[in-house]
Amino acid sequence: MKNKINMNNTLTPDEIKYQQALKRVKRIKGFYTHLMVYIVINIGLLIVNNNNSTENFWRWQNFSTVLFWGIGLLAHGMSVFMPALLMGKDWEERKIKELMEKEKQNKWE
Repeated sequence: MKNKINMNNTLTPDEIKYQQALKRVKRIKGFYTHLMVYIVINIGLLIVNNNNSTENFWRWQNFSTVLFWGIGLLAHGMSVFMPALLMGKDWEERKIKELMEKEKQNKWE
């Protein structure tokens, strides 16, 4: 479904829901891409840093990237998945309607 606009240059409710779903799918896909890159790169770094010696393997330098990038990945995942879990599925739509109503009231004051 392309971004169709009717004669009044407005999107229908179905088109709006489609656009919202498309945006959500892109955010989820972005997170999973980030996760895959994280896994591949960090496995590679751990293999390179291993040097076939367990004595050198358990150094802080070998795991600092995993830890700090992992914190960033966790934040990314929370930004994608937590709003729906904490605020409910319709929170964004309710908030948009609330803000639009406030704007409409402010225009007439």
